[in-house]
Amino acid sequence: MTTSPLLEAPAVPVVNLPNALTMGRLLVVPFFALLLLLDGASDGTRLVAAALFVLACLTDVVDGRLARSRGQVTDFGIMADPIADKALVGAALIGLSLLDVLPWWATLVILGRELAVTAMRSALARHGMIPASRGGKLKALSQNIAVTLYLLPLDGLVADLRVPALLVAVAATVLTGLDYARQGVRLHADATTR
Repeated sequence: MTTSPLLEAPAVPVVNLPNALTMGRLLVVPFFALLLLLDGASDGTRLVAAALFVLACLTDVVDGRLARSRGQVTDFGIMADPIADKALVGAALIGLSLLDVLPWWATLVILGRELAVTAMRSALARHGMIPASRGGKLKALSQNIAVTLYLLPLDGLVADLRVPALLVAVAATVLTGLDYARQGVRLHADATTR
């Protein structure tokens, strides 16, 4: 039985507000990185870089909600959103490590996990998708908080919050990476036993 073309749902256009916000976040990355590294990270530039980072992070919250509430979820948005997130956080981590503000070990652990999970999801895509989890949202939030604290030119007690925030972000990153690996093993096992 065939369905009448009149009964099919119309295709969601790729050019929409949620995708524009995602692309805006991606386009901010080189300007953010340049701003962070340009002036040797003076307090003024660090404040502007931090504001730009926080604004870009807020678009990540808004674009997904808008896409779902307006029925504007697209394959492009599903693919571009995590790329934009990883590019923004990756640029911040690398920039802060180059400035000797944030330790390289944390940058390498976080970026290594992101690359490993992305590679695994791509390799297993033919068997099915591994959905984003609540842990992934907690991981992203903890990374964004830690990066913001390191971007801001802080002193005293508030600056002391940086290390605990970074440790929480690294722990959330590793734990969610292990959870994705567990899901990936299960997905592969299910696919090979069919």
